[in-house]
Amino acid sequence: MSGEALASKSSEETIDAAVVERIAGELAEAHAELDIELAIVVGGGNIWRGSSGALAGLERATSDHMGMLATVINSLALQDALERKGQPTRVQSAIGMAEVAEPYIRRRAIRHLEKGRVVIFAAGMGNPYFTTDTPAALRAAEIGAEAVLKGTHGGVDGIYSADPRLDPGAVRFNEISYMDVVAKDLRVMDLTAITFCMDNGLSVLVFDIMEPGNIRRALAGESIGTLVR
Repeated sequence: MSGEALASKSSEETIDAAVVERIAGELAEAHAELDIELAIVVGGGNIWRGSSGALAGLERATSDHMGMLATVINSLALQDALERKGQPTRVQSAIGMAEVAEPYIRRRAIRHLEKGRVVIFAAGMGNPYFTTDTPAALRAAEIGAEAVLKGTHGGVDGIYSADPRLDPGAVRFNEISYMDVVAKDLRVMDLTAITFCMDNGLSVLVFDIMEPGNIRRALAGESIGTLVR
């Protein structure tokens, strides 16, 4: 899920407590009702975006590491909200910070999932020059996930032929192949992540996370958004 989804539209707050509460509630309910294992990767764009900092003159690697730290802040906020809903949760960070999060250890993450805990992967891969999409795909492959669900914000409910906010004639795809996403340069998700998912047989569902109820619908396999496979 994008970090921007957690930001407040009505104020300058970078994290809207009401939005986090709603998302955590949907995640906790879906986890319990659908009997699934659930791991989450949260972006950091509501606090800091590495590419934007680089454009402003910061060294790219430094700016990207700042963005990774932003994802840790968002992960801790989501963890707190989930646990207040009664959902056991663990945050694992690709950057060492033992006082607030576990280090990322693949076997430990899988064990947490087996025990019914929601695992939140923070700090990307710990490496600069990658968006959050790519570590999300990587972690999905490492834990043996069945699919990657990409929750978008801003009213875009899937993959379109063009930006629907700018082009009223844009057409939404119900299903599209990995190669068509690459060939048409449909950048709803980082192309590195898309090709990684293609190489590792991971289906991708792109949907609007801001619509109440959509998280459960996506996890239940209902026909929403755009399926990439």
